[in-house]
Amino acid sequence: MAELDGRAVTDGEWQALALTNYGHFTTMVVEDGRVRGLGLHLERLERDCEVLFGVRPDRDRVRDFARRMAPARGAAVLRVTLFDPAIDLGSIGGPAEPRVLVTARPAGAGPAGPLRVRTARHRRELPQVKSVALFGVLRQRRLAQRAGFDDALFVDGDGGLTEGATWNVGFLRGGEPVWPRGEYLRGTAMTLVRAACGGGEDRVGPELAGVDAVFATNATTGVRTVTAVDGRSFDVRAADAAGVARLREAFLAVPGERL
Repeated sequence: MAELDGRAVTDGEWQALALTNYGHFTTMVVEDGRVRGLGLHLERLERDCEVLFGVRPDRDRVRDFARRMAPARGAAVLRVTLFDPAIDLGSIGGPAEPRVLVTARPAGAGPAGPLRVRTARHRRELPQVKSVALFGVLRQRRLAQRAGFDDALFVDGDGGLTEGATWNVGFLRGGEPVWPRGEYLRGTAMTLVRAACGGGEDRVGPELAGVDAVFATNATTGVRTVTAVDGRSFDVRAADAAGVARLREAFLAVPGERL
């Protein structure tokens, strides 16, 4: 299901997004008309739109278009993408009028399982923006999966772990969360968990010195245990005992905001 500014999307508009691939998005879970961290999602859209297009979208208009695609009951995953179908590779420098594309899909049933990841040297282009240009991160995910892992965990030029392909990473030391230090895309789920549970920042390398557990945060999957990083393994029950279960419960306890 998809709508552009509240109406059906034409083939030409889809083609513009596919061929020019310039825009930004946010993905949220709607449960019975409410979104956990809705304000953060809307702030991201406003901030990123100003960076990419030099304008800020009307927040109420974005909400209206998203609300049209949300079920009155039950859960769905909405992706809100802002792009301008009128610009192309040759006219990318001209004035832009970003449009609001909303797509909907069913939410996953039950909690997401643990992750096994391998590290890879990679830095997201313009890491402060959630861009539709996902080639770099998806290539690293593909390479990781071809090597037998679930996903990739990125290492920056200074040797610190920063983020996963489409999720944030965190660590537990002595029961307290530790968040990466560096440049990476800071997600809404990470922001909510950090607001609820605190934790400082530190540069953690792939050797994971002093780390008791590793976890991933994402708006659609919540808090997941990372059970392997390269050759080092973490038991799910031990990770939950170290504090991952507490972080997961804190995320789920965040009340949703009415869309």
